Parts: sequence; C-alpha cells; structure tokens
Amino acid sequence: MAVKSSVKSPATDPRHARFMGQALELAARGLGLTAPNPAVGAVVVRDDRVVGRGWHRAAGTPHAEVLALRDAGAAARGADLYCTLEPCNHAGRTGPCTGAIAAAGIRRVFFGCPDPNPGVKGGGAGCLKRAGIAVTGGVQGAACAELVRAWARWVTTGSPWVTLKAAASVDGKIATRTGDSKWISSEASRAVVQRLRFEADAIMVGAGTVLKDNPHLTVRLPGLAGRKATLRVVLDGRLDVGPGARMYRDGAAPVLVVASRQAPEQRAAELRARGVEVLRVPVEGGGADLKKMLKELGARGVTHLLVEGGSEVHGAFCDARLYDEVHLFMAPVIIGGARAKTFIAGEGAQSMRAAQRLTLMSFERIGDDFHFVLRRTDGGGARVHRAG
Repeated sequence: MAVKSSVKSPATDPRHARFMGQALELAARGLGLTAPNPAVGAVVVRDDRVVGRGWHRAAGTPHAEVLALRDAGAAARGADLYCTLEPCNHAGRTGPCTGAIAAAGIRRVFFGCPDPNPGVKGGGAGCLKRAGIAVTGGVQGAACAELVRAWARWVTTGSPWVTLKAAASVDGKIATRTGDSKWISSEASRAVVQRLRFEADAIMVGAGTVLKDNPHLTVRLPGLAGRKATLRVVLDGRLDVGPGARMYRDGAAPVLVVASRQAPEQRAAELRARGVEVLRVPVEGGGADLKKMLKELGARGVTHLLVEGGSEVHGAFCDARLYDEVHLFMAPVIIGGARAKTFIAGEGAQSMRAAQRLTLMSFERIGDDFHFVLRRTDGGGARVHRAG
C-alpha cells in the first residue's frame, strides 16, 4: 500500500503562496514604469516574517531583489528570498542580482517564473546553486508569468505584446452612422482604460481617429497623470493628419507617426518640425507592414502596445493575426444601422471555420458596462474570472 506524503510542494504550500503573493503585489507597483525591463517584486523572509521588501521601479535602477536585501539589512543572512522572476546573472545597467543574493547570505531562493531571455535561460538559478544556495522555481508560477507576459514576448521575439481595446454597444458598434461615439462606455469604464494606458509602453490609433476626435491620447487618471510619458503612435500611411493635431503640439508625450515610404516628404518635414518622429515602413497588402512596424517599436523598448483603434486599425491587426489580447468594454445600448462601424473591420473571415477563436480570460461588471478580457486561443491559457 502506497503511503501518501504529507510534505507539500512549494507550488502548493500556503506559506510559500502567501509570501510570493506579497512579492506579486509589490511587482504590480512597477507595471507601466519599468520598460524595457520587467516588473518584479521580492521579499526577504526570516522566521516566517517578512523583513525586507522591494520592487523594480524603472530601467537603470536597482532590481527588486537588491532593494529587498537592502531593506532587510543584516536580517537577510540565513533568510529566504522570494522573487517573482528568476534572479538575473548578467550585468546590464545594474550588476547581477545573483552576486548580491550570495553576498547577503541568503539561504534559500524561491522564484515564480524562469527568466525567458534566450541568452540567459537558467543562468540565474544555476549560479545560485553553485554558490550553495537552495533554489526552487515555479512558486505561483502562472501568476508570475502573467505579470511579465508582455516583457517575455518582447525579450524572446523583439516585438511587443499587442492589446486591442474597444468600447462598443451590445451590437458591436463603436459609433453611430454619423460618427458620434461620446460616450458609449461609462466614466468608470474609461477610468479602467486610463489604467490600461498607463501600463502600456505605447498607445496607437489610426489617422481616422485623430482626424475625427483630435485626442491628446494621454493618461489623465488622478494619481497616474504625469508619472510617465507614454509614447503615442499614429498609423497614418499617407500622412493625412496635419501638424496642427493636438497631440502633435501639446508636448505631453512623444509622438511617432507610422507612414508609408510613398507619403509626401514635405508633410513628413512639417511633422518633424513639430518634434514628431516619422517612421516609414513598407506597404503590404494595401496597408502598412505591421510586423515590420512592431519590430521597430520593439527596438525602441516598447514591450506592450495598446491599440485603441479605430475599426480599420483593429481589423488590420486581426487580419494579420498580430494581436495577443482584446479588452472589450460593452455598454447596454443598441446603436444599430448597417453603416455604423463595428469595432473590427478589415477583410475578416470568409467562413466560421476561419473565424478567430478567443479564450475568455476574465470579465467584470463596471456599473452597467461589462469588461471582457479575451486572448487568442493559440497564444494564451484558459482562465476565467468573474467579478461584480
């Protein structure tokens, strides 16, 4: 008769989950601020008590592990370290965390997800083990991997994680047949969008949206406004938007206009005179080469791109299958009308068999609205969370 072990694995032990949960909460404070680095949190635990805390605040500043060790001071010797990401063993703008961990006298290290960087895979854990430190990975691994999903995409492919965002009526419209769209979703839903903007490294719209709405495309939520200058990207193949657009002259954050190589140079020069960067990309299938554009954004350190539309821009990303996630805010209103735009245009599927299937990751009620988070079936795991 087999004897069932009473020893819990680190992945299921409530104690480990509790401390890693605190590290995850700390890491979340850095979301939107650390690119092109990941958001990471760490805690130092001694005698079942947290004695040191740290989270990565910005690229070029100390990593979470180093800050947690500093916070712990002498109490770190013989203690345990919990960090959401495998500690690094390479020097960038800061030194390797593994050296600091060993020098502090840490006894055991528990981390959430392995470092996916192809150039350093397993290097951090291996270095710590060679220094005589016990290392365990996979603690709250799924939650830790979710936290750094955008950075993981960027560090392994050179392209950002792409999120499509739309506010739509229950019949899928983003505006009336006359173009009126203010406001479909509620003020509470728009506050959530502001948080999404803050956590992204760049926000993209098409030329049509700029011509119709003339947005600033900035983060306006109290407590977040002014904390970072998120890159604003306009997909404007022919350079139809003139230099008088609000976002081209407000100076609130940098602007990158993506144009075709055939767009008039005079218009590009006018934008550059405003301090706007113009990126020319090849045309593919009648529109901009989105794959090339994403690589260019990745080269600029953009790990997460939030695409706010309009419908043609969303359609282009869907047709090219170059998106990862959809945030859909659906309001309890019917707009109707064959000429009213839906939030996805483009060519679309010719048959239901060719339709793109998404995984529902979460949904919540925000006042009268519903917020759906969906992920491409071939690019995300199954997880449904209901709130409200």
